[in-house]
Amino acid sequence: MIFRGLADLRGIVCVFSLLLCLLGGTFPAMAARLKDMAEVQGMRANQISGYGLVVGLNGTGDGTQAEFTIKSIANMLERMGVNVDPKNLKTKNVAGVMVTAQLPPFAKIGQKVDVVVSSMGDAKSLQGGTLLLAPLKGVDGKIYALAQGPISIGGFAAGGAGASTQKNHPTAGRIPAGASVEREVGFPINEKNEVVMSLFHPDFTTVQRAVDAINKKMGEIARAKDAETIAITVPPSYQNNVVGLMAAIENVELSPDQKARVILDERTGTVVMGADVRISKVAIAHGNLSIQIKENPQVSQPQPFSQGATAVTPQTSVNVTEQGAKLLVLDANSNIGELVRALNAIGVTPRDMIAILQSLRAAGAIQADVEVI
Repeated sequence: MIFRGLADLRGIVCVFSLLLCLLGGTFPAMAARLKDMAEVQGMRANQISGYGLVVGLNGTGDGTQAEFTIKSIANMLERMGVNVDPKNLKTKNVAGVMVTAQLPPFAKIGQKVDVVVSSMGDAKSLQGGTLLLAPLKGVDGKIYALAQGPISIGGFAAGGAGASTQKNHPTAGRIPAGASVEREVGFPINEKNEVVMSLFHPDFTTVQRAVDAINKKMGEIARAKDAETIAITVPPSYQNNVVGLMAAIENVELSPDQKARVILDERTGTVVMGADVRISKVAIAHGNLSIQIKENPQVSQPQPFSQGATAVTPQTSVNVTEQGAKLLVLDANSNIGELVRALNAIGVTPRDMIAILQSLRAAGAIQADVEVI
């Protein structure tokens, strides 16, 4: 459940109370597919990047201070058989950019992937620009894709001497399907005798439930190596057909377990509490202290022809208001719904709730991992 700084806490609690009534005051565990909780080790995307030039800009390219852009243009023209003096080149219609992309697992030669183009120099906008052919390399220095095409920045930037306007970020954009895969990253999954899966959120209970669910459906082929890792032995009937095995396993449903956790974001006044949070029997009192200080300077003018000086006398007004605190008692093992209703009863705001939850943690009265971000 999320409470934001300007949200109507009472309205949220009404919805919470209705849900508690409908669910009988409990939060039943929801079944999820294993594919939504884990991934196969080794089956991942690979980052590739490269340097390129964007041309066709309407005077919004790099300035003369971006020497790498000037040298890049001169080198490119020289490879095309055109010899020019770099001192005579103007770069206002050209920008040097970095091109990045992710090579998805099992990507094949000729497959198209999206690329992100980001300015490196002092270009004002990439609007209307076209990326020239740019090789994209991996960490091993080999070329895995070639990128080229018109850039979409999803916004604009315009201005004059006295005013300017901008929408989104004009110095970075995307080229949908802008790169063509030229080299494959091998992952021969059908040749494996064992497949390892890793949970996104390590948990001993969840990993054991996953193992039990897999073995119930496929036979005794899975074992837990730790709180995160599941090792699956490929049975003889699925040799050279690991894809079929994984298709059956990834759709196994189970109820994930999780630690009781409370996340507090003091910068935005956001509180996120899990359904398993429990409160020990505790009394809570919370009151607000408001101090208002006003300065009303009084000016004293001298009499005419008295040769006196004008004097400023400060007048300070201090007003202190303390709201009466209400005392409430929570029974042992109170759940999140009861906690929210109780805090709403004393009229706390989300930021007040952050202070109260921190105090509950200090008192050892909350059974949850309280994390402040």
